[in-house]
Amino acid sequence: MNDLQGQRIAVLGGSSGIGLATAALASQGAHVLIAGRSRDKLAAARAAYPAIAASACLDMTDDAAVRDFFAAHDAWDHVVVSGSQTRTGPVRALDLDDAYDAMRSKFWGAYHVARACHIRPGGSLTLVSGVFSVRPDRNAVLQGAINAALEGLARGLALELRPIRVNAISPSVTDTPLWNKLDEADRRRKFQSFADHVPAGRVADPAAIAHAILAVALNPSITGSTLLVDGGDAIA
Repeated sequence: MNDLQGQRIAVLGGSSGIGLATAALASQGAHVLIAGRSRDKLAAARAAYPAIAASACLDMTDDAAVRDFFAAHDAWDHVVVSGSQTRTGPVRALDLDDAYDAMRSKFWGAYHVARACHIRPGGSLTLVSGVFSVRPDRNAVLQGAINAALEGLARGLALELRPIRVNAISPSVTDTPLWNKLDEADRRRKFQSFADHVPAGRVADPAAIAHAILAVALNPSITGSTLLVDGGDAIA
């Protein structure tokens, strides 16, 4: 992507799924660093996409580690915080420790990044939320609440951090390794059911979400916004 030529981009949660797709796409022109908890996944990601320039092992739930990470690097042009895998279930059935871990991972991780990130003026911070913020699911109430909190955080940060731009990207079902927990037949049924349900008639691949992330990152007039990339799930 020529618009990214020479820019520096950090993709946190960049070792797989949407984060890795974003890093791979951005690395066509930018200097890209991916960060995540697993050294093995980071190494595999860089082996698969050699244009990704660097990686760092980072737990975003650790505020001190996040601060140390940003202190060790020059200012970035763009920082992306990809979504994290969290356990789900009805509020009355989900174990409280799992609920707290979900909030720490997806919301507080992004909050730690917002507090510590060094981004040049005019650059961007992009968070990944999810469609349950606007289309609640009775079996994923917490996830909807976390996604809504992330989107509210992005709107407020757009005011606080100006002239850094802050936005959220909200996908729905996306063909990422998250779904590998299902066997092949169940995964096909899940994806077909979703495709039949939404106006777009398809399940997104990670690259589709990655293009949206980089589109808002590069557009100098977009800030404080949430972009739905959900195939129409929110209106179906």
